[in-house]
Amino acid sequence: MSTPYPFTAIVGQDDLRLGLLLNAVSPAVGGVLVRGEKGTAKSTAVRALAALMPEVDVVSGCRFSCDPASPDPACPDGPHEAGGGVSRAARTVELPVGASEDRLVGALDIERALAEGVKAFEPGLLADAHRGILYVDEVNLLHDHLVDLLLDAAAMGASYVEREGVSVRHAARFLLVGTMNPEEGELRPQLLDRFGLTVEVAASRETDQRVEVVRRRLAYDDDPAGFAARWADEEGTLRERIVAARALLPQVTLGDRALRQIAATCAAFEVDGMRADIVMARTATALAAWAERTDVLAEDVRQAALLALPHRRRRNPFDAPGLDEDKLDDTLEQNSGEGDGGGDDPDPDGPGGGGQPPREDGPDTPPQPEAGDGDTPGLPSQGRPAGGGEQQPVRAAEPFRTKMLSVPGIGEGAAGRRSRARTEHGRTTGARRPEGLLTKLHLTATVQAAAPHQHARGRTGRGLVVRRDDLRQATREGREGNLVLFVVDGSGSMAARQRMGAVKGAVLSLLLDAYQRRDKVGLITFRGKGAEVALPPTSSVDTAAARLETLPTGGRTPLAAGLLKAHDVLRVERLRDPSRRPLLVVVTDGRATGGPDPVALAARAARLHEAEGTASVVVDCESGVVRLGLAGRLARDLGGTAVTLDELRADSIAGLVRDVQGTQGTKGSNGSNRRAA
Repeated sequence: MSTPYPFTAIVGQDDLRLGLLLNAVSPAVGGVLVRGEKGTAKSTAVRALAALMPEVDVVSGCRFSCDPASPDPACPDGPHEAGGGVSRAARTVELPVGASEDRLVGALDIERALAEGVKAFEPGLLADAHRGILYVDEVNLLHDHLVDLLLDAAAMGASYVEREGVSVRHAARFLLVGTMNPEEGELRPQLLDRFGLTVEVAASRETDQRVEVVRRRLAYDDDPAGFAARWADEEGTLRERIVAARALLPQVTLGDRALRQIAATCAAFEVDGMRADIVMARTATALAAWAERTDVLAEDVRQAALLALPHRRRRNPFDAPGLDEDKLDDTLEQNSGEGDGGGDDPDPDGPGGGGQPPREDGPDTPPQPEAGDGDTPGLPSQGRPAGGGEQQPVRAAEPFRTKMLSVPGIGEGAAGRRSRARTEHGRTTGARRPEGLLTKLHLTATVQAAAPHQHARGRTGRGLVVRRDDLRQATREGREGNLVLFVVDGSGSMAARQRMGAVKGAVLSLLLDAYQRRDKVGLITFRGKGAEVALPPTSSVDTAAARLETLPTGGRTPLAAGLLKAHDVLRVERLRDPSRRPLLVVVTDGRATGGPDPVALAARAARLHEAEGTASVVVDCESGVVRLGLAGRLARDLGGTAVTLDELRADSIAGLVRDVQGTQGTKGSNGSNRRAA
């Protein structure tokens, strides 16, 4: 077994260490989500915490780590006699990103359950983590239904496994720690709220601190055991402090003044629900115990707010987590007295000092586009040279709810909410013989397969004689997430300020839709002399929105270059993730300039996508009285669909919800070409 890096040897990262230690003192805080860039000791700190956790007493031979002092009466390995037991170190269980539901919650032996009526249960990772640490690296990349399962178990302290009427319940109380890199995508706000605390980590910019990090890491790599021995005294002291804080915790008093400050703070920052109030109260109590006090002070409430509230203020993927500390201080001061003193008239507009808060404060809502009556009638580029110089980026208009765009056919990609797919979760559509481990039993099909053989198998009683060959796996249909690749025209013909603001608003709306439907997104822009990949395919929709915001405009319109660049990106992605089907979204007025016969070149590039069955949609940005219909012609060459900016809106009466169609009929990838009802 490798020697873990000592927790006390970690340089800096004060918030990270404090958040982990508070959960070690009081697991009821609800876990901690660690957000930060790669290489910031997130995983190192979590694994190092395990060595500080006090040992636990468990019932000998119990797979569910029951406490011998109060064994779980519903334990599947029970019943247990109280008393006795053995001591062992608290476990740290890691949940890999590719884990299945059965690996997480455990699995029943369906064959024995049907044939013998026996609850033969194989525990999962939730059982292994009971009374220890459950660590989820890259939790933002975990499937949503798995995140829901582990957060439900963490909240209830128990895990429930249901399979065709057979159920098993076991205790599952653990310290939940998740780490993530925001550049790889965000968690939904609903899931963020389920983590008790969140901390932001970043590499230090101080030279001396970075030098010390490197020095200690090199010393550890050269001699892990010797390095750990040099920090053994500090580790022992910290372990004893955790034990003492745990013992003191029940004696800590949360007074009315502290409760009022907690409630007023949550209300002032408009946090949804009451979970934040409860988490703040538990965190402030743990902070007091950690400081060897039995009363909660205002400084505990302030620190609890900084740990428990920033991620709960995030309501959409384009909001940055953060907290205005000036507003926090004002709220605490206004509610610092006993009773109602000073707390009846909070400033609804927040602090008035105008100082720059140390963290970002809430959503960066883009302003409305400049007032005007629309574009100048006539051709979009009239009055502007085709090869005009670069113009300043235009802010996006307010996003709106878009129509549903989906890929035709039935895929088998990652779970999501856009296109039809065969998934582990969804409505049952049929049955098949299982390939490998049976996960979803189709009971009717299993009985039908076993029924004709009962006489030959010597059945004499009422029970059905079931063999493994009789078992049938349920096939289910749900929704998948797709790769939505945006190809955005940033040329001079799109550069009218109000028009480009509307175009960016439309793309921002599609990005928000992609976030809600669990898609990966990519962004290609073309202008001037060529095209560039502004953002390679990623799950980080907010990064795509940030790149879009700074998109410059001006110059010629190399439409063919944009389509060819998209073809290269999709070719690589098909090799990297063949099960994720692409949706190409081209945002343009259809014009093509530069080089010999640019229109014909663009048409040939479009037909490359059509030949590979890529589902596509062209968002027609042409405006004015005179319309050339070039975007519609491009859509036909792509074998896709054209929609105007107005038709893209979900509340528009100009069109209906539609599938994005390919021209090949059944040639579309992974299934038939069917229109939505």
